[in-house]
Amino acid sequence: MSKLKASTAMRRLVRRDKIFIRPGCHDALSARMAAAAGFEAIGMSGYAVSVSLLGQPDVGLITMSETVRMCRYICNAVDIPVMVDADTGYGGVDNVMRTVDEVIKAGAGGLFIEDQVDPKRCGHVAGKRLISIAEGAAKIRAADKVRRELDEDFVIMARTDGRGALGGSFQESLDRARAFTDAGADIIFPEGLVSVEEIGAMVAATDVPISYNRTGVSPMLGLADLERLGVRMVANATGAFKASTRALVDYSVDYAADHAADDAGQIGATGTDFDLGRFLRPGGGI
Repeated sequence: MSKLKASTAMRRLVRRDKIFIRPGCHDALSARMAAAAGFEAIGMSGYAVSVSLLGQPDVGLITMSETVRMCRYICNAVDIPVMVDADTGYGGVDNVMRTVDEVIKAGAGGLFIEDQVDPKRCGHVAGKRLISIAEGAAKIRAADKVRRELDEDFVIMARTDGRGALGGSFQESLDRARAFTDAGADIIFPEGLVSVEEIGAMVAATDVPISYNRTGVSPMLGLADLERLGVRMVANATGAFKASTRALVDYSVDYAADHAADDAGQIGATGTDFDLGRFLRPGGGI
């Protein structure tokens, strides 16, 4: 039996009437661990890729080429579909078209593009500025055009920062969500909603599924509550990255405090007989 195409698998998840979680990854190993844990899809986190590759915050420093290269590594490592954070599309309409072309060829199941002005900022910090609705819709139309030419199942998600941007509001976010849906988006990611009421209103007023980012200023609702509200996809973009970073900090501090400690003892201190090698073999897992 032939392997299900990543884009087809992602489209089926988005279309079915059931919520699903999209944990974040930042490299092939973190992706393989998420897949081994049983998740149905993963997201390549722009924040985590920026911090892990550059040691710099998520402020638009990662290039399209770096994103595509990491996307290819991740997609080659797992059999579940990958949703790629493509920032603003790395420029104007022509840049968006090339970005979608390259991400499709790298093997991803979908990508999302946001409506911030370059250089963009992390979605839950102050000072974000938006491009016009018309420009944002033009980018989605461009992405849709390339998708239809190369892989009609490839999922286009439109992110809007209309709620938390300078001069933003819930209505601004909703207006943009509707415009981006009309332009061809398959799913909307309204970043920075601040209440249960706003989540429910966004779901009710939008004709395509909603992705929710459970972090920052947004309510930390349980999966059952989000499903009752009608949310389709739940992102946890940086959870795994922050957990692994915390482990690295703990190890480094402990090891520096005791130069005589051997490596095996430090690893054993996590309380599990951890075999990293199992993730380095095809089919390896938890």
